[in-house]
Parts: sequence; structure tokens; C-alpha cells
Amino acid sequence: MKILVIQQKMIGDVLTSSVICDNLKKTQPDHEIHYMANENTLAVIEQNPSIDSIVVFKKDFRSSKYKFYRFLRSIKKEKYDIVIDAYGKLESNLVTLFSGAKTKIGWKKSYSKWIYTKTYNASQQQKNKDLAVNDRLLLIESFVKNEDEIIVKPTIHLTDKELNQAISFLKEHGISQNENFIMIGVLGSSHNKTYPIPYMAKLLDIIASKTQAHLLFNYIPSQFEEAEAIFNHCNHETKSQIKLEAFAPSLRSFLALLSHCDALIGNEGGAVNMAKALNIPTFSIFSPWINKEAWHLFGDDINQAIHLKDVKPELYRELNRKEQKENAIHLYQEFKPELIAEKLSAFLDILYPNKSV
Repeated sequence: MKILVIQQKMIGDVLTSSVICDNLKKTQPDHEIHYMANENTLAVIEQNPSIDSIVVFKKDFRSSKYKFYRFLRSIKKEKYDIVIDAYGKLESNLVTLFSGAKTKIGWKKSYSKWIYTKTYNASQQQKNKDLAVNDRLLLIESFVKNEDEIIVKPTIHLTDKELNQAISFLKEHGISQNENFIMIGVLGSSHNKTYPIPYMAKLLDIIASKTQAHLLFNYIPSQFEEAEAIFNHCNHETKSQIKLEAFAPSLRSFLALLSHCDALIGNEGGAVNMAKALNIPTFSIFSPWINKEAWHLFGDDINQAIHLKDVKPELYRELNRKEQKENAIHLYQEFKPELIAEKLSAFLDILYPNKSV
């Protein structure tokens, strides 16, 4: 039996949907599992033993109808028995249609439901799982009969070589494995998902003073000016603990580096989901317009999150989600560091229980 799982969009989405592959391979180890994802998201699913083949959806397919058509023809030649479309947009609708699979599973939408043999409404089952994961698990309910054996948490797989290279990278930047160091998600994936620079700097001052840990910034070279602006807003002591130049050159090297960190603290996003998949403690700050209930996965003492709605619920009484997004920057201004400091400090006490500051 040959199965194609489809999940495009962002890195966090691709990582979350990898649990579909994990559960399919666990229950049907002889089945051949292929996973289709965008080419910029592949790092989080490489080396996953549940995935027999990664089908790369290239950026060119969006700009060239001819290349996209050739890709669709290549999908048809694979002769998949089952397609599970966890994305549910036009591109994946067409891939599902062209596959010719006998069983086609996806989301119930008025314009595309005719393509699929079985459709589901997202979030129709709440139970006690996080919504983003629970939605994915809906798609494979007919394959996984024993709910107690369901894998709900995605895992990132790294090689020994990658892990050792990360240790060498740390040494090159003056950090020993025996020292404390924290990855900081200083920037979100967009402006309206990024905690204000002066506010973030104040939180870094708290982290630095309470932990004396080295602080590594998660950013890419094109974001250096923004990362540097946060650095410049920090006090002198905090600056001395920040390793601004120690950024990973690739996503896989970042994952290996992250796997050695004590925690990841910062803006909610793909990096937080990656840390959780590596079993690294997290403290995430949600954008005012993002649904915390859907995306704060596996929350517990070592995976904490805070949302403006948690501390100022009155701001949300007359705002729908569209208005929340439109007013995200204004809402961020209301999300002052003082509203986060107490919960952040408590998290740091759990992370470093023997620190006396």
C-alpha cells in the first residue's frame, strides 16, 4: 500500500502534520509513506524513519503552470493507493485529484469536497488534545483504532554528525556544553507576530539577570539589523551574555544547536514547535491575533506560553479575529513586559531551580 500525505504552508504546519506519518507507519509498518511539503520546510522532516520518501513542492510550481502540470503528472505516475490532504488548498486539491488514488481524505469544503472520498470538519472533536494536532489526527481515525497508542507529539530526528558539529560550533563561539545557554526567538515570522523590540529587550534583561546564561539569537542574516536593534536596547550586563554573532547557517544546523540549549524563549512560531519536537523547554509569547488554544501544543510546566488575552481579556470583548489581526501592532503595545515578567520568572525558576539570584 502506497500513501501520500500532503502538508504545505509553514514549517510548524509541516512538523505538526508529520504525526500523521508517524501513526501510519506505526500501525501499518509495511506501507510506503510519502510526505509532500514545500522545499523551504524540509529540514524538520529529514531523517524521519516514518517517511519513506519526501515529495518536494518547489517554489517554481507556483510561477509556472507548465512545471506544475509536469509535477501533477509525476504524482499520477506514482500510483498512490491513498492520499491524505492535511493542507486543503487549491494546490493540494489538484494534487489529490491528479493522483488517481482510490481513497482520498481531506477537509470538508463546499468547493472541493467532490474530490475526496472522505472529508472531515476541522476541530469537530476537541477531546483533550491540542487543536492543531487533533485536527490532523481526525484524518487518520480510520487507520488508528487504539486511541491510547496514538502518537500526538512530532519528533525531529538529528544525526550524530549534526549534533557533534553543533558542539564544535558552540566551542568556536566560546561556549562550553557545561555552561547554561538559552535560544531566544527574538523575531516572529512577520511584523505582526513580533513582540516589540524595546519590550523584548526588557525581557532579555530579566532572563540574563536571573540565569547568567549565554543568550543565542535565532535569526537569519537578512534580519541582522532587527536582531542588533534588540541587542542595542539591552543593558550592559545583558549585552555581555548575548552571543549575537553565533547564528546557525542553515535550518538543520539550527536544529542541532537548539537541541543542546537549556530552553527556547521568545516569539511563538515555528522555532517553538521545533524545540518541543526536540524535547527542549519553551516559553512562548503569542501574537495578539494568533489562537493560543490551537497552537500552544503540549503545554505543561516546561512548555509555557502567554497571550495578551490571558492578562487583558477586556481588550478582546469587542474584537473579532480579523480586527485582532488588523490591530495587532496596537495590541502589542498593550502587552507590556511587566505583564509577562512574573510568569517568565517562574518559568526560569523551574528551568534553573538551584539558581539564587
